[in-house]
Amino acid sequence: MGLASIITLAIVLSILLILVLIAIIKSIKIIPQSEFAVVERLGKYQKTLGNGINFLVPFVDKIVLKDNYKEKTLDFPEQDIITKDNAGIRVDSVVYLQITDPKLYAYGAEKPMKAIENLSATTLRNLLGELELDETLTSRDTINSKLTLVLDEASDSWGIKVHRVEIKNITPPKDIQNAMEKQMRAEREKRANILEAEGLKAAEVLRAEAEKISQVLKAEGQKEAEILKAQGQARSIELLNSSKISKDILTFKSLEQLGKLGDGQATKIIIPPNLASVASSMSVISELLKDETIK
Repeated sequence: MGLASIITLAIVLSILLILVLIAIIKSIKIIPQSEFAVVERLGKYQKTLGNGINFLVPFVDKIVLKDNYKEKTLDFPEQDIITKDNAGIRVDSVVYLQITDPKLYAYGAEKPMKAIENLSATTLRNLLGELELDETLTSRDTINSKLTLVLDEASDSWGIKVHRVEIKNITPPKDIQNAMEKQMRAEREKRANILEAEGLKAAEVLRAEAEKISQVLKAEGQKEAEILKAQGQARSIELLNSSKISKDILTFKSLEQLGKLGDGQATKIIIPPNLASVASSMSVISELLKDETIK
């Protein structure tokens, strides 16, 4: 064998070795955490690669789909929907889903995400078409639950789990929006008037209660004053009754008063002609006081 043949053989072997190395390298697949890969062998489903190091048969095995198990958010365009009472509205929805079966996801539908979008739109039209406008605006939770149930059941054969569906916006026609704004404004004014009336009513009640309490306190004060006055009068009568007033005492008191008059600055002093009659008069007064006490 000549030198040229040896060189040619070495080159061929080197090329083959390089190709083998390339094939070995390409047959090693590293799948990150939470991702997957669907492998076909000669056009037929072979297996699903999980996370970590995986080995494929060179030139035979082929990865036809690669995705992940993370939850996905699909924000679909607004849909034009006619309600039961013939009101045109625009509805914007969001779907939260997750791939659970890579094989079904790869072979269950041609374009699973597009299928989810179309199914969401048609289901939304059917549900809202059975409701009137007011019901669509107040029944979001019910609509979300029904949408989630329908989409989840239909997507099971596509290897998809629909966790929830949320309606972001429901936009009614412009004239209906204006009417709703006027209604909301009227409701706010009504609530404000009610609160104002209730405040005035409460103030009047408090004022009336304060006047009532004031009158009661005033009446009680007058009553107590009358009672004290009556008690004082009764005490005075009792003291007069308890003291023994004699004619001598009354005469003595009269003379005592006359003495005080004499000590004064008056220029004229009138002395009763009969001091005994004065004493007698004082005695009569004493008897009258006794009679009043007995009564």
